[in-house]
Amino acid sequence: MTGSLYTLLKTGAYDPVEALEEAFSRIDRYEDEVNAFITLADREALRRRAEESRKRIEEGRPRRLEGVIVAVKDNISTSWLTTTAGSRMLSCYKPPYNAYVVERLLDEGALIIGKTNMDEFAMGSTGEYSAYGPTRNPWDTSRVPGGSSSGSAAALAYGAADLALGSDTGGSIRLPGAYTATVGLKPTYGAVSRRGLIPYANSLEQIGPMARSVVDTALLYTVIAGHDPLDATSIPSPTVKVEDLEPAEPRSLRICVVRDLVEASHPTVSRAFLRLMDSLEGEGASIDYVTIRSQRHVLPAYYIIAMAEAASNLARYDGGLYNCMGDKSGSWEERNRRVRSSLFGAEVKRRIAMGVLVLSEGYRDEYYVLATKVRRMVRDENPLPYQGMHTGLSDEPGSTSKDR
Repeated sequence: MTGSLYTLLKTGAYDPVEALEEAFSRIDRYEDEVNAFITLADREALRRRAEESRKRIEEGRPRRLEGVIVAVKDNISTSWLTTTAGSRMLSCYKPPYNAYVVERLLDEGALIIGKTNMDEFAMGSTGEYSAYGPTRNPWDTSRVPGGSSSGSAAALAYGAADLALGSDTGGSIRLPGAYTATVGLKPTYGAVSRRGLIPYANSLEQIGPMARSVVDTALLYTVIAGHDPLDATSIPSPTVKVEDLEPAEPRSLRICVVRDLVEASHPTVSRAFLRLMDSLEGEGASIDYVTIRSQRHVLPAYYIIAMAEAASNLARYDGGLYNCMGDKSGSWEERNRRVRSSLFGAEVKRRIAMGVLVLSEGYRDEYYVLATKVRRMVRDENPLPYQGMHTGLSDEPGSTSKDR
């Protein structure tokens, strides 16, 4: 099938049975090399549900995602599929409930094809730190697909799913989207419920939509967004219709660009980005170039807060409730040491150690408390107009194009 998913659904041209067979065919062909999934759903059960969805479409009573194939990152709880968070620590864990976003998908008729590979507990940016092996980029399997939502992006890129869910703490949806030529969105904090997400850094992470086009990403966002009274971090927000998110005329757009961040990127990337801004401005878009004075403090503050929250969250894995080794012999201290040393990967251990350090006596005020103050400062800062003489870059390194 060709065209965006949204267009196919809107015109009634989407066939769930045909789409599912194509997805299975691509999984059989590419999955062994790409390693996008940790767990795949039962094929026969999905085929039966696809037939039911086809019937609903033929009868003129489709739901918003009727028969649409969705891949779900493996740190988002599913009651019928193991949810591992990419870790041996949870290799046998099957949650007792579905995440809020999963319930929304099921209510709208989606077919969840499987749980996607990821950096362990979402701690990574390349997809290499999974206990179930690295995910590879389908466009070039010698390269990484970005992380931590590596499997969701890779599954979209090679056609194993129409839509996917990821989670993003500091780029874990956006990086895989950029690396695999797909689209990913980190929503505003609180716009999508986090209930059922295995936490890494609670105050930073969000579940978000991923797809192969902007309009399809918008479609998935309209399904999963909304207030969840059972999630204390969820915020009431207006209902969004995908029709309101269809491509706008460039002249109706006002775009804000943090110029300092563009200049900090690789020259090839910055030139390509600024050429795109030139093109949009030529078609009538309004481009505002700004400077955020405190942006140099963002990365250190992020790492301190994320590591501190990770150490706190992962303290629950002490060999009691979540012990996939099955060995509960010895004292609590012995069991805790045995389980955590055996089932956590090296990257997770490093981040726990860093988090424990910044929360420890004598360092907490100097690092963690200060980082939270910096976060508030960045949030409250008003960007300043960019003060540089030039705002564009030509094709030649080190030169500028036109004045604005």
